[in-house]
Amino acid sequence: MDSRRRSHPWLLLLIIVGLGAFWLFSAGGPAGRGAESTRRPLIPQLTPTIYPSSVTVIKSVQRLSRLETASYHIEKVITAETGQGPLGFLFGDKLLLIAYGEVIAGIDLSEIGPDAILRTDNGTLYMRLPPVEVFVATLDNERTQVYDRQTGMVGLNEQLETEARREAERLILEAALEEGLEAEAESSAQEFIETFLLALGFEQVVFVDELPTPTPPPTLSPSPTPALDAKATVFPRTV
Repeated sequence: MDSRRRSHPWLLLLIIVGLGAFWLFSAGGPAGRGAESTRRPLIPQLTPTIYPSSVTVIKSVQRLSRLETASYHIEKVITAETGQGPLGFLFGDKLLLIAYGEVIAGIDLSEIGPDAILRTDNGTLYMRLPPVEVFVATLDNERTQVYDRQTGMVGLNEQLETEARREAERLILEAALEEGLEAEAESSAQEFIETFLLALGFEQVVFVDELPTPTPPPTLSPSPTPALDAKATVFPRTV
């Protein structure tokens, strides 16, 4: 009985040493990261087999009248981490994400109604454009990748990359707006619509925030009715 009790600490020590050696030479350990190009994984990485369903369900169909006038392509580097501290080698998880994203903005032409257009007699067309909208703000999944990841022995966080991608998408949209995406989209929309309307024969196109008040046509005063003399002149009758 005593010998068995004394062997338990040695068994626990061997387990700890074995786990430490596995982590040291795996992808999460420093030795494994240094020899990543030459080492082979202990567990083979099998290629997934995908079986798509034969049923396709269309939830909704919507007609769009969007005019995309500006597109920004942005690169952002994101660092995400959890469980850092003295026990980071056990519970820590840290990754470096290089994100590539695209942000597209423009105007919705369906919002241009009769109350947004005024044509004058001299051929000038006044137009009030709708505000600029951001139509697309998404990551390029083919180019976005995790450049480096350091994971503790029991610190793998399955949601860490998802959260990093979501934050990268938000920061890419924020950077595009700060760089003047909306102003660029509005200027391009005005230039495109002006060229199109001038080709239709309008003399001038003016973009305004508020349409001018149209000048009412002048009213014509009625002609005065000539006064009739009460005295009648009698001409002799010729036989």
